[in-house]
Amino acid sequence: MQICGSIIAMSSINLKHTPAFAGYGSDMGSIFDIEVTTIEGESTNMANYRGSTLLIVNVASKCGFTPQYEGLEQLYQKFKKRGFVVLGFPCNQFGNQEPGSESEIAKFCRLNYGVSFPLFAKIEVNGKNTHPLYAHLKKEASSDKAANDIRWNFTKFLVNEHGQVVQRFSPSTSPEDLDEVLEKQLVPE
Repeated sequence: MQICGSIIAMSSINLKHTPAFAGYGSDMGSIFDIEVTTIEGESTNMANYRGSTLLIVNVASKCGFTPQYEGLEQLYQKFKKRGFVVLGFPCNQFGNQEPGSESEIAKFCRLNYGVSFPLFAKIEVNGKNTHPLYAHLKKEASSDKAANDIRWNFTKFLVNEHGQVVQRFSPSTSPEDLDEVLEKQLVPE
């Protein structure tokens, strides 16, 4: 396993009272309008997740943060009955840490970490080929273009049931650290 290299630490950003949050959806449409491709190669739409609280994560199989898959799966299992879904989007833009094919990625995640939450086709999260989902997430999470680039694997976006980005978490924020945040965000049992 490779380690992730140096990371610019970024604390979690609470977006409930930021100008970017207040202007949600003004020029990009809704997150629910965005098309995505499952790890099995099927085209689908984020509208399938309308009404769910989402944790959207760019993931990689050969990163020092890869063990976070286990914690992400635990969060998913703990909160899925309350409308919570983890969505994993493999990305190979950081240190070539996701070089495998979609089928290799899916097999790795299921065999090594028991991942049952939805995984999607490999995407780019920065640059000219940024996937529309990540263009949307980054725009909604920050009004500062320099600060909105994804800096490493396992950056996390918490999106509420209405499709609004509520909070962005750095790669160093472990899934276990999100337990309390999710308790506050989700409808009580």
